[in-house]
Amino acid sequence: MRVITGTARGRRLKTLDGNDVRPTADRVKEAIFSVIQFDLEGRRMLDLFAGSGQMGIEAVSRGAAGAVLVDSAAASVAVIRENVETCGMNGMCQIVQSDAMTYLRPRTGRQEFDFAFLDPPYGKGLLQAVLPGVASVMKPRGAIICESPVDEVLPETAGAFRVDRTYRYGKIKVTFYRVPSHPEGSDEA
Repeated sequence: MRVITGTARGRRLKTLDGNDVRPTADRVKEAIFSVIQFDLEGRRMLDLFAGSGQMGIEAVSRGAAGAVLVDSAAASVAVIRENVETCGMNGMCQIVQSDAMTYLRPRTGRQEFDFAFLDPPYGKGLLQAVLPGVASVMKPRGAIICESPVDEVLPETAGAFRVDRTYRYGKIKVTFYRVPSHPEGSDEA
């Protein structure tokens, strides 16, 4: 696993071994970033269920202003810290050891994000559980990006966000949620 492009291009990233760890494949990562590449510069990314931190690190490498990398496992957080250090991104990546629901709880000073990437363990209903909380920490022009098995049914909406596009890559799918925009002069609210 490596950083594909940007300031940390080619840097190898560590990941944990085992069946519970499933890093996003390079071809899927490249496809996701090709969709958001022109909107990424200077923006903030939330990498929830971060694992190795590769998606947040890739975002910062490509010009994002910063990323928050959240994972509940101490072993994952240790790997994330090492990967952030390897890529020289200590000042741009905030690492948080927390389960997703706790991190998303309303609190004073909570950050807002332009992009959120969610790739939780499969088959546990975690996407469905966290999507409303993720929508509450998003800026209205942002995007929530979910990686899941092709056969997993995701809700059509998350707060003001609605499914915008879904892409299939073998046995996984990537779903983009965005707040719908209406053309100027439209009667719709």
